[in-house]
Amino acid sequence: MRIGIVNDLSIATEALRRVLARRPDHRVAWAAASGAEAVACCARDTPDVVLMDLVMPGMNGVEATRRIMADSPCPILVVTVSVGANAAMVFEAMGHGALDATDMPSLGSDGDSGADKLLAKIDLIGRLSAAPVRASMPRAPAPASARKLLAIGASAGGPSAVARVLEGLPADFAGAVAVIQHIDEKFAPGMAEWLGRYARLPVAIANAGDGLQPGRVLLAATNDHLALRADGRLDYVREPAELPYRPSVDVFYKSIAVHWRGPIVGVLLTGMGRDGAAGLRLLREQGHHTIAQDQASSAVYGMPKAAAELDAAAEILPLDRIAARLRDLFAQTSDLSP
Repeated sequence: MRIGIVNDLSIATEALRRVLARRPDHRVAWAAASGAEAVACCARDTPDVVLMDLVMPGMNGVEATRRIMADSPCPILVVTVSVGANAAMVFEAMGHGALDATDMPSLGSDGDSGADKLLAKIDLIGRLSAAPVRASMPRAPAPASARKLLAIGASAGGPSAVARVLEGLPADFAGAVAVIQHIDEKFAPGMAEWLGRYARLPVAIANAGDGLQPGRVLLAATNDHLALRADGRLDYVREPAELPYRPSVDVFYKSIAVHWRGPIVGVLLTGMGRDGAAGLRLLREQGHHTIAQDQASSAVYGMPKAAAELDAAAEILPLDRIAARLRDLFAQTSDLSP
């Protein structure tokens, strides 16, 4: 993979070069010392992935990410010191299309701390767009009841898109809400808190054994897959272990298609790759209502595009119309059909 490095500290750039040198299939395409330089480098020579620092003088990594994704889009991995301390900036960068975030590896006498994790995340990004759509899933419709569920899936660009949807839902929203966002478990608690600043509904991380309750938002919170059990409680499962997406939207959609006792609306938002498309199709085949974000409003038109190609979405809507449509659907007294 050809990799661009964005960092204003030469010692940090050198540390990243040394980590990347471990892999013969990785090479540094260019190194930029500022956000503005990174935007120019991407426009001139778009790499396979950009390692983006956040805190830099002048144009910071958030603004550089926004401009790159608007002008010369490519996969961006945030790599910065103290990611946890900069959680708000991380979510903002991911809202503009960054795929993930990790701490800057430190090279010292005790070894290369964080280097393996960085390489693993780069490998994952390389696998995302190559992952196949798995349209064949078990079909076991659950008996209908009055309980309604909103299941939202998102990846790159997702934090701000999810916040926009939740912001538009009323405090007396009639359905339970589950959010599956591709995000490292390290950032899930911070993202739940961050989303809570926008939502009128309470937002919390999903714990094993939790139930999905009306008027409450639960966020998938580990690097395993969130799934609904037969007893109606949530759990985390490692399988399928080979999936590059963790937590997987498809795994959650599949589980609710089998075990949820009531109407479902599945919403697939911006994201790279194909996760969620097959699961959304399964939900639609079972008579549930499905929505995908449109291309124009998606930071990364991968997952919603895959859903459209599978005819998985009953509706394809711009982001600013999704919350209003959900309000209408969940205000209905019976099912959630259009």
